[in-house]
Amino acid sequence: MFKKTGRVFWAVFAACGLAGCGHDSQTARVSTSTQRGALAVDPPLRVASLSASAFAGQLSASATGKDLLQLAGTPACGVDFYYLKYWTVDPAGSPTEVSGALMVPTGSTSQCSGPRPIVLYAHGTATASTYNIADISDSGNAANAESAMIAAVFAAQGYIVVAPNYEGYDISNLGYHPYLDAAVNADDMEDALTAARTALPHTFTPQTTGNGKLFITGYSEGGYVAMATVKAMQAAGETVTASAPSSGPYALEALGDLIFFGQVDIGSTVFAPLITTSYQHAYQNVYSQTSDVYSSTYAAGIDTLLPTPLPLTTLFSTGKLPEAAMFDSTTPTSSTGVAQIDTAADALLAEPTSPPYPPSEAALFDAGFGNPYLVNNTYRVQYVDDALENPDEAAMTVIHGGTLTSSDIALATAPTIGLREDFKLNDMRNGGWAPEEPMLMCGADQDPTVFFEIDTGTMAAEWSAQVQAGLVSVLDLDATPSGPYAPLQQGFQSTYQALVSAEGASTAIQSFHGTEAPFCMVAARDFFAQVP
Repeated sequence: MFKKTGRVFWAVFAACGLAGCGHDSQTARVSTSTQRGALAVDPPLRVASLSASAFAGQLSASATGKDLLQLAGTPACGVDFYYLKYWTVDPAGSPTEVSGALMVPTGSTSQCSGPRPIVLYAHGTATASTYNIADISDSGNAANAESAMIAAVFAAQGYIVVAPNYEGYDISNLGYHPYLDAAVNADDMEDALTAARTALPHTFTPQTTGNGKLFITGYSEGGYVAMATVKAMQAAGETVTASAPSSGPYALEALGDLIFFGQVDIGSTVFAPLITTSYQHAYQNVYSQTSDVYSSTYAAGIDTLLPTPLPLTTLFSTGKLPEAAMFDSTTPTSSTGVAQIDTAADALLAEPTSPPYPPSEAALFDAGFGNPYLVNNTYRVQYVDDALENPDEAAMTVIHGGTLTSSDIALATAPTIGLREDFKLNDMRNGGWAPEEPMLMCGADQDPTVFFEIDTGTMAAEWSAQVQAGLVSVLDLDATPSGPYAPLQQGFQSTYQALVSAEGASTAIQSFHGTEAPFCMVAARDFFAQVP
């Protein structure tokens, strides 16, 4: 979920200086409509216009850009970048103005003009309130790297790209981000798509329009949002040609349980305030006051902390958040009075060690314990007690070393902790749905940020019939290279090993999740190309 922008493949554009880069637009009209999907400014502002050769030159200006260029391929098309402003609804159902990007391929060939497929893209977790995926010309914008990646992978190869910034970012005045709120996130995606379709005939290349094919993808938080959008559009009877959610926290309840059991993921201290703030606004059941969940060191102001205009490092250095210590290194104990529950809870509350974990996993999880710590002991004990009394079967299967199958992945029947109730509601298993059109789930087994087994593995087990039928495909970048994605698996593995050699394993692991992203996006593009 958390994107640590590392040196590998998160290519960042150099400061704007090439011809064709800048701001221009046709005469614009401000809409008076605040209906969902209404385009607020028509036509949208064109932020930048790059020819294929200029785009390639921009990427070639840095080492990471060259790596991305090699992976994504030489641009076949130029790209016009537009800044979309449109209307959606906030969690309370009120109209709210938000923004996003529309990337339109340009060029004289049939691959770059005329009717083209649309990729609806959902971005990963961001802490910067100024996040604006449309602003490709500003190398200082936190979204610049992700914008460059999707432009190189999709738009420069002939796909129209629509990418919302989400509520809580850029011009949104919501004041927080509805993080992993499936219904709100899906609404935002659908409304961005509606606005983009309205805008396309009024761009500088009006002949470039959607050809009827709609592909949905995203990475990390965006993988979750992409899957939630497929679910929502399918329920509404809307057409999705194919999808490729990647490395997302789909099995939210199970993932949350594992983290509270001590399997602390990298980035957990950032995800926690984002998600509790989101769900408190949506359901008012997470806490009565922030100190119900958070330790006295961090409770004050944590509900308004993210997104922020401040660098994440500043939040760490000024004591607003701990960098890694999610839980207390001094183990609390359970006292339900039920011996079986208390014994099991005490074992799960203990700081992870080797054995039972392999040394590398024990060291990873152990980093999530310290003092000062984020989540208070009382709340953690209550959560773990509830997870034992009202178990998520997938989490219990994994914590006991079992293999996930369709018979042992059920959601908890009746969780009593508000946060677990919200996890269950927004878990992608909820509702008993299955994709009706082709879907590729991409990730990597050793991902320390979004756990592949509990998230992708749970959904693969949930949809075992669709996997067996070939409708749903699973790509593990860490697996032994084989099949059509073998070059991407080899490329990812060699890239990560080079990072380990250069920086050491303990440093390289921080960039693992970010290093996956472009490989999964290229896999998504290759997958989409095979769908009729």
